[in-house]
Amino acid sequence: MPIITTILCILLIIAALALAIYWGAVLYHIANTMRTIPTCRDALSLPAAAELLKPSAPKLCIIVPAHNEQGVVGKLAASLIKQTYPNLSVVFALDRCTDGTAAEIREATGGADHMELLEIRECPTDWAGKVNAIRVAVSTSKAAQTADLLLFTDADTEFDPDCVRAAVALLTSRSLGMLSIMSTLTTGRTFERITQPAAGMELMRQYPLARANAPTHRRAFANGQFMLFTRAAYAQVGGHEAVKHALLEDIELARLIERRAIPAGLFFADNLLRCRMYASNEEFVKGWKRIYIEAANRRIKRLDTLARRARLVSTALPVGVLLGAFAILFLGAQHIPTGLAAPALIV
Repeated sequence: MPIITTILCILLIIAALALAIYWGAVLYHIANTMRTIPTCRDALSLPAAAELLKPSAPKLCIIVPAHNEQGVVGKLAASLIKQTYPNLSVVFALDRCTDGTAAEIREATGGADHMELLEIRECPTDWAGKVNAIRVAVSTSKAAQTADLLLFTDADTEFDPDCVRAAVALLTSRSLGMLSIMSTLTTGRTFERITQPAAGMELMRQYPLARANAPTHRRAFANGQFMLFTRAAYAQVGGHEAVKHALLEDIELARLIERRAIPAGLFFADNLLRCRMYASNEEFVKGWKRIYIEAANRRIKRLDTLARRARLVSTALPVGVLLGAFAILFLGAQHIPTGLAAPALIV
């Protein structure tokens, strides 16, 4: 057998085994996570979920910051009207909107008494617009000021009727100060079906649910599409005023929660919360760049390390295995001992 073929076989085996070990570990952790950490939908079977159908449920206020969200916010508003949680109010904090966002909300909600529109005309120069909108809503809305629980969500989400009740059941049954949900993302566009799952998988590798739910040494993470706080926990971290400069205030709030040792949880929605994050591939690329940068706390060295790992396990090793397999076949598989090549090709 030619020496080059032998070398290719050895390299192929090494690359294939490395891939098998790495992704085997990933699949094990995914399976273990799904076995040990409930989803939001699983919470509907908890005794607390049934109790939360009663009018005595804690008073909850949902705050929705929105800047020119015409075309998407109506779906959210309509879904919030249908919530089975009984003691609920909603504040739409309209951040300098210049489109038909307000009209779309009014049409979707039909002027329901527990739906409030708060129009914000200006933003201080030292505040991020979304964070300022939330701050104004929390500090000026009577519904928010008197609520036992505060829930922050994005205008491009859509809630299953049982979503809020399930989330509160998880929060109370686990005695958490903060709970966040990873939404089920839409898959209607090509980039949503191909690129988006890879982006989400990489983020979950950086912030595994098991670590995000650990009682100690937690790897703090939260999703701004759904962040539920007890009043006490929110006040303890200083609310949104403590993160007024943050581009991704959700991660910063999660880090503050972790530093103060407040119990927190991160769970999959299991389709109880749905979201279309971006309307185009260009927006997707720009948005996920920001997510990765802020998730790495803007540390260049950490970003570089994560990028190298992603290139190795997601590109270099798979391509190496394929090229090695094709090269072996091209050079003549009949000259290769079966015991040498078969394990790599099977893997």
